[in-house]
Parts: sequence; C-alpha cells; structure tokens
Amino acid sequence: MKKGTKRKAAGVSRKDETPSTTSDAIEQQPQEQQQQQEDKEHDKPVPKTKRAKVSKPEPEPEFFDEQRELEDLWKQIFPVGTEWDQLDLLSEYKWNFKNLEDAFEEGGVLHGKKVYLFSCTEPQLLFYQGQSKVTCIPVVVAIVSPFPPSDKIGINSVQRETEEIVNMKQMKMDWIPYIPLGQRGSSVERLKSQIFILTCGQRRSGLKHLKLDRVKMFEYCLPYFYHPFKEDETEQSTIVDIMYPIEPKPVVCEFDWELDDLEEFTDELIAEEELSEDQKDAFKEFVREKVREGKRANREAREKRRKAREELSQDRMAAFENMRFYKFYPVSTPDTPDVTKVKSPFINRYYGKAHQVL
Repeated sequence: MKKGTKRKAAGVSRKDETPSTTSDAIEQQPQEQQQQQEDKEHDKPVPKTKRAKVSKPEPEPEFFDEQRELEDLWKQIFPVGTEWDQLDLLSEYKWNFKNLEDAFEEGGVLHGKKVYLFSCTEPQLLFYQGQSKVTCIPVVVAIVSPFPPSDKIGINSVQRETEEIVNMKQMKMDWIPYIPLGQRGSSVERLKSQIFILTCGQRRSGLKHLKLDRVKMFEYCLPYFYHPFKEDETEQSTIVDIMYPIEPKPVVCEFDWELDDLEEFTDELIAEEELSEDQKDAFKEFVREKVREGKRANREAREKRRKAREELSQDRMAAFENMRFYKFYPVSTPDTPDVTKVKSPFINRYYGKAHQVL
C-alpha cells in the first residue's frame, strides 16, 4: 500500500471522529440545562399550601306563628281591683283569649259593634298537672254600647265602712282606643276605633311613693255602672248590716226589718251570749237607727233613678235598653288549667250578670 493513501485514510478517520464528539456535546447541553433548571426549581422555596375554605352549614329557617291582629288585646286591659302583688301571677300560664278575638270576626257577637272592655280577676281552686292550687283567672268583660258605660269607679270592701263612687281620672283610669297589632304605626285619630279598653296610668314603680291607704284604694276598685231602668239589689234589700261596738268583741250580724222581730232577735243574741242583758235596750235602739238609715237610702236611690230616667233623651234611653254585657274566660289549652267548671255570669254588684258567658 502507498504511504499517502494510508495517511489519507487515517485523516479521514479523524474527521469522522470529530463530528461524533461535537454531536455528543450538543446532545449533552440541553440535558445539562434541563438539570440546572430542575436544580433551580428544586432550590426555590416551596409555596405554602392554601387552606381549603370550610363552608358553614346554612342555618335551618325558623318558623314563627303569625301574630294575630288582636292577640295582645286582653293583656292591654288593666285588671281592675287586682292586688298589685298578684299581677305577676297573670303571666304564670299562657292564657289564651282566642274566643274574644273570634267575637270580633264576622258572625261573632261583637262584630261591627262599638265595644268597651275591662278586665278583672277571679281566684279559684283549680286542678292542673296533678295538683290543686288557688289560681288567679283573668276575665274580660265586653260592653256593647254607643258611649262609655261609665266614667266612674266604685271603691268598696269589707274593710271600708262606706262605699265611694269616684271619677275614673281620680284613680288614673280612662277608656282609650285599642290599636290592633297591624296598625300600631297608624295615627289613632285615623283609625276610628270601635274597641276601647280600660287602662290605668299608675305605675307599680311609683307605689312606694304613695301612702298605704292610696295603694289599697286601687285594690278595692270595681268598675261602676248605673242603669237608670233597673233597680239593683241594694235598693230592694230589707237587710241591714249590724256591727254593734262593745267589748271584748262587737256584735256582728244581719237584721231583716221585714222578716225579723227585733225583740226575739235580741233575746236570741242574749241566749247565745253574744250580747249581755244590760246592753239589750241600747242594742235595740242601735238596730232601729240602722233600719231607718237603710229605708232612707232605698228611698233616695229610687228617687235618683226616677230623675235619671226623666233626664235621658230618647236615643240615650234606647242605648241603655240595647246595651249588652259579655263575659269572656280563657279558652282551654294544654298549657293552662281548665276553667270550664268555674265560669259564672256574675260580673260585680254594679253590673250584675252578663247576658252571655263565653
């Protein structure tokens, strides 16, 4: 073989090796760059993982009983004659007067009529939840009338010697329009209310500034009513109360001047040792004076009623004749004692009996 040929072949052989080395370097470069890039990314601080938001459970919707227009009517009326420390007992049970509300609906006894309402309480022994207990029952009396039945209050009790009839305003009482719940934002003048309730402006917090006698006057109050066409029981009564003052204790009794014989009546008291023999004549004279007072009071009452009738207009007379009294007791519910057996038509000594009890 020639020398030149051999060298050339060797040269060609070297050239063939060079491209191979360069190609390998080119292939290596992207790998190094990729590795460097991965190293850089590895050196970067790891981002904090965001805490996933926990969705709060939506509260279940609350359902409330829809308020009725007259739902608080009975609570707005002042309970006349109730002792101040007994007022809290009225909220002891969830009394329900749905019957009073229904009476103003179409078909009810008070629907479309002008009505005056007062409240009182009746303590009764009731059985509830396994026990008997004296319970203060709220009662509402409704008077259907085109005008206020009275602007006066009677003050009377067994502790007081005499009965007083005073103006309502003297006891901070008055008839005011009742505003139904749905109309509380309205002007009273625009309502033309047909419902009037008896209220009292005396606050319990102010009682400590009053004398005891004044405080007790509120507890002895009775809604007063004078009917010019009907004689009350006192005008027809022939009985007088006797309280003869002697020691060690007075003689307390009743004497009927039509049925009782004074001589026999006195002798019986002596026999029962209620009266001593030496007090007989004085006692008889005391009774005679009480009888004279009773008869005089009856005459004056009848005369007063006769004059009242004469002064009435025809419209006023018709109004008195058509006036009606309704007495409402709480309806029976599982949350309250049953008052069905203690219902009574009697309102008080001035109003007498209700035309209907509900």
